Amino acid sequence: MSSIIQLLPDHVANQIAAGEVVQRPASVVKELLENAVDAKATDIKLIIKDAGKSLVQVIDNGAGMSVTDARLCFARHATSKIRQAEDLFSLHTKGFRGEALASIAAIAHMEMKTKQDQEELGTHIVIEGSKFISQEVAVLPKGTSFAVKNLFFNIPARRNFLKSDTVEFRHVMDEFQRVALAHPNIHFTFYHNGSEMYNLPAAGYRQRIVGIMSGKTNEKLVPVNEETEIINVQGFVCKPEFAKKNRGEQFFFVNDRFIKSGYLHHAVMAAYDGLLKDGSQPSYFLFLQVPPNTIDINIHPTKTEIKFDDEQALYAILRASIKHSLGQFNVAPVLDFDRDANLDTPYHYKDLEGETPTIQVDGTFNPFTDDKTNQHYSKSGSGSGYAGSSGSGSGSYSGYSKRVEPTASWESLYVGLETETESIESAPFTFENEEVTSSLFNDEDVEQAIQKTYQIHKKYIVSPIKSGMVIVDQQRAHQRILYEQFLLNMTVNQASSQQLLFPLNLFYSSDEMTLIEELKPSLETTGFVFDEAQTDHIVISGIPVNITESEVSMVIEQLLSDLQDGIPASSYSQNDTIAKSMAKSLAVKTGSYLTEKEQDNLVNGLFACKDPNISPFQKPTFITMRVEDIDKKFAL
Repeated sequence: MSSIIQLLPDHVANQIAAGEVVQRPASVVKELLENAVDAKATDIKLIIKDAGKSLVQVIDNGAGMSVTDARLCFARHATSKIRQAEDLFSLHTKGFRGEALASIAAIAHMEMKTKQDQEELGTHIVIEGSKFISQEVAVLPKGTSFAVKNLFFNIPARRNFLKSDTVEFRHVMDEFQRVALAHPNIHFTFYHNGSEMYNLPAAGYRQRIVGIMSGKTNEKLVPVNEETEIINVQGFVCKPEFAKKNRGEQFFFVNDRFIKSGYLHHAVMAAYDGLLKDGSQPSYFLFLQVPPNTIDINIHPTKTEIKFDDEQALYAILRASIKHSLGQFNVAPVLDFDRDANLDTPYHYKDLEGETPTIQVDGTFNPFTDDKTNQHYSKSGSGSGYAGSSGSGSGSYSGYSKRVEPTASWESLYVGLETETESIESAPFTFENEEVTSSLFNDEDVEQAIQKTYQIHKKYIVSPIKSGMVIVDQQRAHQRILYEQFLLNMTVNQASSQQLLFPLNLFYSSDEMTLIEELKPSLETTGFVFDEAQTDHIVISGIPVNITESEVSMVIEQLLSDLQDGIPASSYSQNDTIAKSMAKSLAVKTGSYLTEKEQDNLVNGLFACKDPNISPFQKPTFITMRVEDIDKKFAL
């Protein structure tokens, strides 16, 4: 009987391993950039074409490889990073399993050029699908250059699963940003289809973050710095007022390696407790340094998940350090019991005692006496300096006194008041009878006039109908109305715009600007008018009529969040996604008070839609309750 179990050929094993290591062009970018960093390079260039599907090339000025190493680096599990199993717990490099180059070479056309500094000549190797095509000596500069062409050329099924160029380019951009942020001491350059996307000279962490995220990132950053025996935390968090809807600008780096950790993210959110709006996400760039023997990196194929020995302590330290930074830079409200120096007594007044003011009063003055007494008061006031006047001002008061003509005694004002009051009370009053006229409306009109809508808990609108009543969800109903309006405007291209007196300048990161550039034609059909678009901001001079100026930033931010996974390929799907996103942003929210007129307009607008039964997100917009159903409730 023949054996059933057989060893796989190397090229088949490499293709299977490539399924874990290489999922898309961004995976190739990550592996090649990390190899360049491990080679101690100070200048790294990334060149891609067609979002990496046609070409991914990484050029560095690192240590390079000898002829033997150049040939051996494509073998499976061949690595220079570790020698024994214990080295896995003291890793200081990016890659260590020796699978990347072998997996990439198995599914692409690969070309490598490398040369060490002490050697006069370098090595040029060409591989296609794990097969060595050529190896020759060449005159090369110091360092290594990897060019990966026609990815998945021998696995068409995998190639068909790749997304559009826009989506794949965004994944490549993410991997480049992660490596560039972790190593600000290295000069990075990024080219796509011949255009320079990034040119990041060696700098500090803050300069590197601003260079990658662009816009007004610098004014958003709050530094975080904490050193303990367990962990050293440094980096930046963003102020709460700049929080976004999506989680795009959230980066954790442990020992210069990008990781994803929901546990540590919860610690950051706990530090922002009470400072963020519902659904908002803070941006942060945190660089953690821990002893290598306290973490386990080799638990995920992409090495983006790490196991910590003492997660609870890291959680507490991270949360406290961020909360301290927010309070230190007056971002978070704090109680300050220190004395305000501005309220202290000035130094030259410290030992002086205040003088008690003296007041002189003329005890003989009576306003109800005759004119002679007033003349006496005037004389006494002029001589004594009335009301505390100083001696130098005595006599000046008499200049303001004037003679008052004698008037009747004040008692005469009340003479005859009682008799007049009695005459008023005894006067007869006549009342005009109200004439009752017939109603202007018949009974049916009165019944219809009484019918109206009611708002319950600022969430539902109740309106009576013939068979009972209808209960409308105000948020979902408004979403359906706005969705159909936007979709109609984008289809017919007859959207109205309102011109702004002062154009809006909105700042975004470079990858967000790339997305906005692709969305611009669709946004213009909804009523937006763009004046210009720079590398880090856009200028909007006109907006749709049903959007206020203060809502523009919120609408675009929500749109970018909804399209972070990529823009649909077809124009209808793209318009549908934009209409849904804008409807979700602008719809009246649960908890908003609506006037009676607004309630009527909302109900009438809903039932004027083509499909009033469901919202754009396939949720019911209203329910009906018949009178029979209500009677059954009371019959129990």
